[in-house]
Amino acid sequence: MKNFSSIYEEYFMFIYKYLYSLCLNADLAEELTQETFFKAVLKINTFKEDSKITTWLCSIARNLYLNYRKKQTKIISDDYILNNLTSVDNIEYNYITKEEHKIIKQKIKLLDDISQKVIYFRIYGNMNFKEIGNIFHKSDNWARVTFYRAKNKLKEGELDG
Repeated sequence: MKNFSSIYEEYFMFIYKYLYSLCLNADLAEELTQETFFKAVLKINTFKEDSKITTWLCSIARNLYLNYRKKQTKIISDDYILNNLTSVDNIEYNYITKEEHKIIKQKIKLLDDISQKVIYFRIYGNMNFKEIGNIFHKSDNWARVTFYRAKNKLKEGELDG
């Protein structure tokens, strides 16, 4: 196994993007990323090398995020999300009105769980298809196809909501 500083350097941005896609808050994502690696150092002996290190780190990160959410009484408002919505390579999102963003968010919630996550990781988390594929133990092509099929469902109005 690599030394931990090289693991930190190699996977920091991956974990940060993953957490950002969950919380949509850069400061919180950075804080939770730091905490993820701190916990990983403490629990390195629990890592089974038969699985990917990204899977192990993502599970630590996700648990930290869920614990954070449980402790919070304040939920991120729709206005905050809409005001901070960013897009990777889809300029359409840059000029859609807030009302249209609300409709899109409602439609995304009607997608199956996997499609929702892929859309959120790609758009909100700024993740590339390879990173998304790694999270699901699939190829980058699988992530690309899943993203575009979900996006097409949203565009074509195949969802009733």
